[in-house]
Amino acid sequence: MKLFISFLVVLLFTFAALAQRSEPASKTELAEITERGRMLFNYDVAAWHSTDAVVALSPPKGSFARYIAQKSTSGWTVAYGKLNDARDKFIIAYEAVQGSTPKEFKVKKFDKPKEDTGFYLFAARAIDVALKDFGSADRPYNVAVLPAKSNQLYVYLVPAQTEQNVFPLGGDARYLISADGMKVVEKRQLHKSIIEFTVPEGVKPQSGYHTAILDDAPEDTDVFHVLARQPSIPELVVTSKYVYQITEDGTITYLMPTEAFRKIGK
Repeated sequence: MKLFISFLVVLLFTFAALAQRSEPASKTELAEITERGRMLFNYDVAAWHSTDAVVALSPPKGSFARYIAQKSTSGWTVAYGKLNDARDKFIIAYEAVQGSTPKEFKVKKFDKPKEDTGFYLFAARAIDVALKDFGSADRPYNVAVLPAKSNQLYVYLVPAQTEQNVFPLGGDARYLISADGMKVVEKRQLHKSIIEFTVPEGVKPQSGYHTAILDDAPEDTDVFHVLARQPSIPELVVTSKYVYQITEDGTITYLMPTEAFRKIGK
């Protein structure tokens, strides 16, 4: 297989133990990573456009502390609210419901705030637990909550894009939180260092490229990165043992051992 790579972004992660795999990630595992990455991207899109719709209503300062998105069969609903003092209810001030396109949201303001004791409550608790464990950061982060198995919750902490056409990758984590949102079940550091992808003027890249040593498989946020960045191009993920390609739609394919990849072009 001949690989054409005209734009390389090298991502070196340090101070971490390499996960030991004796074989590449299976097709099933890769499909699951793709699905989570796509959901994470769609969550981000819903948060982005629903926030624009809510801000357009000029909400009073302090009317909500955070947003939480939830996917249903009819699309995304994003609740804007805050935990009550007893932390047993999520008080919703605004609710944004997706319309016929990912960019369209209709916002409802609750004159009497809506009280939730289900998903939004547990997700809000889970966010607080993850943020406390993650600690402070020297740059803005986005937070997303996705459903996991056994009614547990995934909480993602991902560096936010702060400049147009500059797309960060790295410095992120995924937490598995108990169903009630009260306890960390598992913490997975996805990447260590942060790189920022940008295309120099006059360059037409055919692929991005980064190396990783935290695991011998791509991460959910690798898929998110490919879906979010512009221009839309594939990404090669080169681990200690294996090489994978993520296509523009987030599909992951195992290509070859890293040893064979290093011989290409020699």
